[in-house]
Amino acid sequence: MSFTERAVVDGRPAEGGDVALAVAARLGHFTAMQVRRRRVRGLDLHVARLRAATRELYGRDLDPGLVLSSIDLLLGDDVLDASVRVNVVQTADVHVIASSGAPIDPPTSPQRLRSAAYQRFLPHIKHGGGFPTAHLVREARAAGFDDALLVAGDGAVAEAAITNLGAFAGGQVVWPEAPMLHGITMRLMEQGLARSGIAQERRPLKVSDLPSFDAVFLANSHGLVPVGQVDEFVLPLDPAAMSRLHAVYEDTPWDPIPRR
Repeated sequence: MSFTERAVVDGRPAEGGDVALAVAARLGHFTAMQVRRRRVRGLDLHVARLRAATRELYGRDLDPGLVLSSIDLLLGDDVLDASVRVNVVQTADVHVIASSGAPIDPPTSPQRLRSAAYQRFLPHIKHGGGFPTAHLVREARAAGFDDALLVAGDGAVAEAAITNLGAFAGGQVVWPEAPMLHGITMRLMEQGLARSGIAQERRPLKVSDLPSFDAVFLANSHGLVPVGQVDEFVLPLDPAAMSRLHAVYEDTPWDPIPRR
């Protein structure tokens, strides 16, 4: 089924004169979400992310109502499922640009990652300027891998290009202790693990540590997917461990997008 892409600028349909803003958006920050039946997992966290980054980068507050009304207008009455991205950029004023594309589901096979020594600038902010990570992903795929795994200069695992990484063993989830984006799905998983009584902690991880876990996984708005290999290391794929993680994720509530 074909999907018609749409864009909304500051709560109104995008116009031809907004091209300059769309280009400028690459220098701003954003959040990305999957919409299903006009619902989003962690909608309040997405809005909070945009507001916090706007305050930090521009010293301005962001109207949450404008974000929500832009998403509502973007979907209209006919779009139930979509990938939605909300960019915030500052020119003379702060602008909200919402755009939609076809919905995306997680990969169906375990992912193979190639490590790369790289740390994103301001890693705690989801910002534009993704050329370095895009280049590392291209190199990883040219070498027969699916994605790039970003590691610090000392070898500490941080995150993949657009996903967080977690590891599960002994009934506990371990998240890397490193400068990285604290992603929305990671936050939702942390909340869900706490509700489910599954222990979790953050600690430094090296690539060579990963084979000792029952399962290693990636998490972002597309969902959860197991990791089957990092560099030369083949990782365990414990179905029971992944089943427990998927159960936590699937139990995450969906938030309706308010009608304006």
